[in-house]
Amino acid sequence: MDRKEVEQIVREILSQNQKSPVSGKTAPVINYVSPVTYGSSGKPVSNNVKVTIGTAGKIFSNDGFAPLKQQASSREFKCPLLEGTVSECIGCAQCVVTRPEDVKAIMLAGASRISALHPENGSYDSAIASMIDHTLLKANATQEQVGELCEEAKKYHFATVCVNPGYVALSKDLLKGSDVGVTTVIGFPLGATTSTTKAIEARDAIAAGADEIDMVINVGALKSGNYQLALDDIKAVREVTRGHVLKVIIETALLTKEEKIKACELSKEAGADFVKTSTGFSTGGATVEDIKLMRSTVGPAMGVKASGGVHNRDDVVALKAAGATRIGASASVAIVTGAKTESKGY
Repeated sequence: MDRKEVEQIVREILSQNQKSPVSGKTAPVINYVSPVTYGSSGKPVSNNVKVTIGTAGKIFSNDGFAPLKQQASSREFKCPLLEGTVSECIGCAQCVVTRPEDVKAIMLAGASRISALHPENGSYDSAIASMIDHTLLKANATQEQVGELCEEAKKYHFATVCVNPGYVALSKDLLKGSDVGVTTVIGFPLGATTSTTKAIEARDAIAAGADEIDMVINVGALKSGNYQLALDDIKAVREVTRGHVLKVIIETALLTKEEKIKACELSKEAGADFVKTSTGFSTGGATVEDIKLMRSTVGPAMGVKASGGVHNRDDVVALKAAGATRIGASASVAIVTGAKTESKGY
């Protein structure tokens, strides 16, 4: 296909998409401001009303969160292919950001792959970003910090944000329309609640909008040799999370090698999707040795998540090479941009 044919196809698609599907008239540019739509009870509220978000009891106006303000600028952007050359089009490569609806139309027309750059023009490691659960699990995490977490996740296209259950609904709302999912933690951080409690907690989190569940294994049962109880505990959560990703935190810092292997085997038997190293709240975090052991135990089909003490890109590269397919970190931005961090947290 030569340049003229490519130009003609793009012109036709853009022309069609700039027409309203009902009237055929050119669609107007709309400046859209997404309102806060849920209060602490989870019920919708009308526009232009101050509401309480989450459970901290603070009051915010509809424009209280900068991430909620989005302007539809795609129609204001002029495709360089229409006014320039094919080479300028390739050099731009911003279609997924500036003209998302046109990209969808091109894909529907038969394209199987789209070349594009992120808004930061390649200034961060997108491959690593896509495997990170951007995490904020501190007990004193504020709503403002959760808002910032979600904004960073959208900017760098992290896999998910990982928040405590009380912030699932807020995170889901802030991430609406993005490619970022919501992960929450169950039985966290001790894993010592009952199987019924964990199942109810997981079901409630999914109802609030959670896409992925990270549950803590019953560490005490495992170390006591009561493997049936540990297995039933995972199965109880698996049963209510069908259709959602389930990761089992085995808390490697508290286990012997044999116990780590058994925890992985039980997680696999129960049908979990991932095994995960740590809560980040115990005596240690992820190590290359543990990831290798976990990977060799569960085989290639299950995911392995390294979490706890992952602070820079070198850590991620080493853990990925050992077999990790997901990373849990709070220093996510520093990891993908190469910036220095003082973080000593999750």
